[in-house]
Amino acid sequence: MSSASPANFLFIQADQHRYDCIAGHGHPLIRTPNLDRLIREGTTFSQAFCASPVCRPARASLMTGVWPTRHGVICNENLEPTAVLRPGLRTWSEALAEAGYYLGYVGKWQVDQARDPTHFGFHDYVPNSAYRGWRQAQGLPPVPRTNGYWGEVDPGITPEQSRLAWGADALICLLERAVQMGRPFFLRWDTDEPHLPNVVPEPYASLYDPAAIPPWPSFGDPLIGKPYIQRQQLRSWGIADWTWEQWAPIVARYLGEISLLDAQIGRILNALDALGLAERTLVVYTADHGDLCGSHGMADKHYVMYDDVARVPLILRWPGVIPAGQVCDAFVSAGIDLAATFCTVAGAARPETFVGQNLLSWVAPQAGARPEAMRPDIFCTYFGNQFGLFSQRMVRDRRWKYVWNLTAEDELYDLATDPAELVNRATDPATAGELARLRRRLLAWLEETHDPILNNWTRRQLEEGAKV
Repeated sequence: MSSASPANFLFIQADQHRYDCIAGHGHPLIRTPNLDRLIREGTTFSQAFCASPVCRPARASLMTGVWPTRHGVICNENLEPTAVLRPGLRTWSEALAEAGYYLGYVGKWQVDQARDPTHFGFHDYVPNSAYRGWRQAQGLPPVPRTNGYWGEVDPGITPEQSRLAWGADALICLLERAVQMGRPFFLRWDTDEPHLPNVVPEPYASLYDPAAIPPWPSFGDPLIGKPYIQRQQLRSWGIADWTWEQWAPIVARYLGEISLLDAQIGRILNALDALGLAERTLVVYTADHGDLCGSHGMADKHYVMYDDVARVPLILRWPGVIPAGQVCDAFVSAGIDLAATFCTVAGAARPETFVGQNLLSWVAPQAGARPEAMRPDIFCTYFGNQFGLFSQRMVRDRRWKYVWNLTAEDELYDLATDPAELVNRATDPATAGELARLRRRLLAWLEETHDPILNNWTRRQLEEGAKV
């Protein structure tokens, strides 16, 4: 978009925030007044999905605008070559810097092990690691870690001394610096939260009564007829026999940390208002991926393509440009499409490698370069991570989800009758036609994206249904 007064950007990306854990998205208990405000004043995307439900691959796709198979960051381990972006890929941040933007970054990076954001056009970078030194300098005790991955109360701080509040403070400082510069800006805050373990100060640690939290719709999934690795995950985490009474306090702290995050978002929005910048700023809220947090009885996000981890919140607000109170049900590949959107809105040169679409063409076509055709389906990728190699590819349309597990049983879910994805119908003769159709569709996409996982041996699984 070309304009005499270029748009500013405020981009907030959380880590492992489930789509359904926002009050405005229908959660019955959680309090998220500031995210709800963004939903009321902007557009929320109800069918946004991550490129990969793992931090590094998803974040690298956001920066480069391409799928993990292209950028090469395919897992979370800090191992070469999977921890460094492949050479020759341009990022939207470099394009915006060249277009005259001031770029500031606060928080989690986890894109390229060898280079930080300042190597990709950002002028200022405040890493999350700086919080530990700040906390120590304030005479505050270290973050407790007595309950491991399952979280606990942080008794040594107030909410104003939390890492989330510290990050919001840093972002507001960069906002004030950008105003003094008099340049269009792109400010980005990536939180580690609400990724477990949730070590949360009061009153947020006790904001939600575990006894009042209903189980996820998929809790109690017997995992019958599903890939063995899902049952193995229960054993790998030591949670095979956990009841909802054991999960509920963990979920309560997860929700509490989301409410603490929401409060800090409110502080940033208030600062934007006080500086008179709200009308000129595109605000974006999203997450790199979701979190199981007890869904299907499992923890974290590995080896599954359930909506719990693949679907993400995506909210855009730009007063006067993006309609208020709108819900867009277009299929969105959140990170990849945001990369293209940033360049279009900024009027910056879009790298030729980008494969995403401009989100504003659907919700505010007058602000985009051209209208984009809405996708009939969406895709997601996964590569083996810390529990062992196990690769997956997913295609999902309005009703059906197909998950290709190359070394285990395939999965097919009828989302119209089974939104919790409890019944795997991949071997049901009544759904054989849908299975074959989605396998053909996935094969075409793999060929289109030059996915190296496709070869003479794996191809037979999709072309011929050569699966056990």
